[in-house]
This record gives sequence, structure tokens and C-alpha cells, in this order.
Amino acid sequence: MSSAAVAAKPILAVEHVAVHFGGLIAISDMNFDVREGELVSLIGPNGAGKTTAFNVITGFLKPTKGRVTFRGESLNGLKPHEVTSLGLVRTFQRTSVFEKISVFENVLIGLHRRTKASLLGTILALPSERRAEAALREEVWEILRLVGIDHQADEMGGSLPYGDQRLLGVALALAANPSALLLDEPVSGMNASETGRFIDLLNKLRANGKTILLVEHDMPMVMGISDRIVVLNYGRIIANGTPSQIQNDPDVIQAYLGQGVKHA
Repeated sequence: MSSAAVAAKPILAVEHVAVHFGGLIAISDMNFDVREGELVSLIGPNGAGKTTAFNVITGFLKPTKGRVTFRGESLNGLKPHEVTSLGLVRTFQRTSVFEKISVFENVLIGLHRRTKASLLGTILALPSERRAEAALREEVWEILRLVGIDHQADEMGGSLPYGDQRLLGVALALAANPSALLLDEPVSGMNASETGRFIDLLNKLRANGKTILLVEHDMPMVMGISDRIVVLNYGRIIANGTPSQIQNDPDVIQAYLGQGVKHA
């Protein structure tokens, strides 16, 4: 983590969040933050509350109590698309690409969603719209080159290998021009080579100033790439620290049934 990230104020803050489903307490009292430029991983055994936490942060679920703020603005009560419009963008465990159109068109659609281009102007091919469209198409190439799938631009989204579909999912998220990315188990189901490519992408995104909150079960990846790690267990945070601190935390080791996070 850079010294700038250490000194930065939190860009995302989760404050005393609880989530109850009837008598079931999914999250009891969750507090953590993510600073500008950090990569923070949220980990924990299955059922610990990680996906619930992501759903609260991104507007898919209302907290029973507490609040989430992004750049000082409360996210409580906002719909998912409103959270996205603020620059906080999420990917999902399952691939969510447009299977029947090309990789290039996938990202182009994502870019069109955030523009104010006039449909009539596009149909009439007005000069201003043609210039805007040309700029968008160049931005598509920039995103595809960053993600590393520009050589597959003409392939159908659904025909890509699994790992490349996950990369395309990140490209679609980047089309929303996020300042912070929430990645939900992005390397789940990937082989070692695909995981390595994804780690390379994460390093590029960090070099470009993106803030990242990651939920992931791949512990070698988490330990190798995270600035900080937040550990959830049974709906509460039991540890928050650097990878070396987390690896040696007795509560974390116990939570992973004595296996230790290196092997969980």
C-alpha cells in the first residue's frame, strides 16, 4: 500500500451495520472502512455474512441498523443503480455478460448506459453524436486493452472461456467509470493461469488509482495482494489487519477450524 493510501481518508465506511432476517442475525455489528487507493479483502468461512455485507453496501439489501457512506454520502435507502452512479460498482459471483453479442459490443453498451447521447441524434447521425460515438469506441478499446481481452473483441461474449468471461465482467464494470470496485469472488472457478491473469489485472487497476473491496476464498491470492484483510465470522468482524497479522491471529485460525487461513 502506498503512503498516500495510508494517509487517505476512508472512501467507504461501514458503521455499526446489522442485518436481521426475522430471528436470524446475518450481521450483528459490522464496522470497517476502505481508504482511497486500498485493496481490502473481506474474508470468512461460508455463511459468515460476506455476501450480505456486499448486498447492504450496494443497495440490494437494507440494513436493520447502522449506515454505509461513500465519499461522505449515505448510501442507506439508495437503489443499486443510484449507488453505481456515485462511482461504487459491483461485480457478481456469476458471470453477467451479454452472451449473444461481441465482446466489443458488450463494453460499448456499458458505456452507452452512462452517456446522455440522444437517440434521435444517433439515428440521424448528427455530427456531435458521431464524434461522441467515436470517442466511446476508442474508450472501449482502452478498457479491453487494460483488461487484456482486446484480441477477443469480435468474439461473442458467451463463447469466451470462463476466465475471460470474468475479465469481460470487470470490463463492463469499468465502463461505468467507477472510483471503487466491489469484486464478489472474482476468481472462483478459475484455474491457476486464469487466476494469475486476474491478479495482474488487479495490480493494473491499483496502479490506475482504483479502490477495491474484494470477497474471495482463494487465500494465497488474498494474502498476496491485499493491503488489509477484514475477517467476518458468524456475522461479526473478528479481525482487521495486514495479511501477516491476519495469518497469525488466533481468532482467525480458530474460525477456519484450526486449519489456518493459509490453507482454508
